[in-house]
Amino acid sequence: TSTMTTSHLHEKINRMLNFNTSPLKNTAAEPVWKVLIYDRFGQDIISPLLAVKELRDMGITLHLLLHSDRDPIPDVPAIYFVMPTEENIDRICQDLRNQLYESYYLNFISAISRSKLEDIAGAALSANAVTQVTKVFDQYLNFITLEDDMFILCNQNKELISYHAINKPDIMDTEMEAIMDTIVDSLFCFFVTLGAVPIIRCPRGNAAEMVAVKLDKKLRENLRDARNSLFTGDNMGAGQFSFQRPLFVLADRNLDLATPLHHTWTYQALIHDVLDFHLNRVSMDESVGSEASPSGARPKKKNKKSYDLTAADKFWQKHKGSPFPEVAESVQEELDTYRAQEDEVKRLKSIMGLEGEDEGAISSISMSDNTAKLTSAVSSLPELLEKKRLIDLHTNVATAVLDHIKSRKLDVYFEYEEKLMSKSTLDKSLLDIISDPDAGTPEDKMRLFLIFYITALQPPSESDLDQYKKALLETGCDLSSLNYIKQWKAFTKIAATPSNYGNSGVKPMGQSVVNNYLVRKNRVFKVSFFQNLPVTRILDNLMEMKSNPETDDYRYFDPKMLRGSERSRLLFQAVVFVVGGGNYIEYQNLVDYTKAKPGKRVLYGCSELFNAGQFIKQLSSLGQK
Repeated sequence: TSTMTTSHLHEKINRMLNFNTSPLKNTAAEPVWKVLIYDRFGQDIISPLLAVKELRDMGITLHLLLHSDRDPIPDVPAIYFVMPTEENIDRICQDLRNQLYESYYLNFISAISRSKLEDIAGAALSANAVTQVTKVFDQYLNFITLEDDMFILCNQNKELISYHAINKPDIMDTEMEAIMDTIVDSLFCFFVTLGAVPIIRCPRGNAAEMVAVKLDKKLRENLRDARNSLFTGDNMGAGQFSFQRPLFVLADRNLDLATPLHHTWTYQALIHDVLDFHLNRVSMDESVGSEASPSGARPKKKNKKSYDLTAADKFWQKHKGSPFPEVAESVQEELDTYRAQEDEVKRLKSIMGLEGEDEGAISSISMSDNTAKLTSAVSSLPELLEKKRLIDLHTNVATAVLDHIKSRKLDVYFEYEEKLMSKSTLDKSLLDIISDPDAGTPEDKMRLFLIFYITALQPPSESDLDQYKKALLETGCDLSSLNYIKQWKAFTKIAATPSNYGNSGVKPMGQSVVNNYLVRKNRVFKVSFFQNLPVTRILDNLMEMKSNPETDDYRYFDPKMLRGSERSRLLFQAVVFVVGGGNYIEYQNLVDYTKAKPGKRVLYGCSELFNAGQFIKQLSSLGQK
């Protein structure tokens, strides 16, 4: 049985870009040239999966946004990958009338309604283009894969299904229905792509339960119509993915508001917390020239630089979940091994007559002088240069992260929050950190205080609270997020008990390490005893069938079974999905949990992925008086 991964999405996209047929086994055949037309949704789905180079290899010469000015290219087929919205359908009809392309392969990210299909048919008729509309496909791809084991629902219009949208006090039933339908549509697409009907578990009395009820119904309706079911033989598409049925655990963000606010210590989660990291791309300002500009001169212009952090990057794959000091050390080691090879690079460049050339010119070197020396240079130089590119990338990214750690004393925050969340003894007072002008931004202080407030067994007394509020206001904090958390805490029946938070499993080494940027070899980086965060703990209870008051009353849905049938079965594959938003800390905690369980496979998904800053903004707007 093949293991469950989100790479099925990759296969479906590859098929689609190959006119919905399997890519030929012998790749000697030249790909057919074609254009790809997508909307913002389609762009977000494809960009984390395929780089421009890979698109080119598949024969995609141009990729353009649907709503941009496009010139006719009458002798080329066009593959469309768009949502079936009114304005998208109108624009496609206009393309048909303007005879932009030779033929049209229309792929809808979500299922298209009957009436909209008729609109397209009408436009094709009136434009005399019926034969050119070659295929119309419902792709059921309305979700975004960020990792082999991680997906999010959307990036465009994510505020429509955000934590804020679900939890605003004056929400109307119709709005809530619409939010739930949007989430369920994407989850349905996800399971169609996975090719598996899940067994659904969820808590009672919150948004997660509403999603579970609707998803169960939608899956049942689809299975009832055996001829047209998307889960039976013929409709399963490219791969007959024959793994067992997954357990689908729906969790609600409200069961744990501390983790998304937590300062973190692992590489990927830190990048997401302190840099601009979005759909696997990190964007940074890089200042040109480090020398101080003479007084009175205009400061040097900053360049925007962006890097893709993808599965193809071996260093990233190995270290994205590692504690930061370990990453810093590994970057240094990579740099040292590269330096040892630098002379080799110079030698290879000189064999190829490329001393002063920029590295782009290397790929287009003339092959006339086909000596053995040249052949070896041609094969090993690009590899060495690629290695150098990745080292430079991670040096830049790690240095940018480090600047934040040092200037904001993030290790102090991380350590203190870990102690709060695991109920350990605290070595300094919270007030000291809040009123230290050198430790962190107002937002850092607010995050720390909210975690203290959420995890406290007894809320602070009114007089203590006033003292904290005064200190927070003095450092420039906005207290509206606290107003919301106070209401939330009053509403939630589950008071946070000591077992509710474990620490995330990594200990920082304190300031000296950070200042040295590189951990000295002889300092062992200690990892504290690994503990599960709430979402991981819930998964563990349900997957291992442990009895636990926290999950004993979770609802159970099996869309394949008639009511009340047998239900105990041990499942080895699971998908955990957080309604209301997720984060890389939770994702990493699940990854680490799964590593310790050979043979088990867990995927993590969330309605949106936010970092603490984005989450606090949502909490603040909910708490504005």
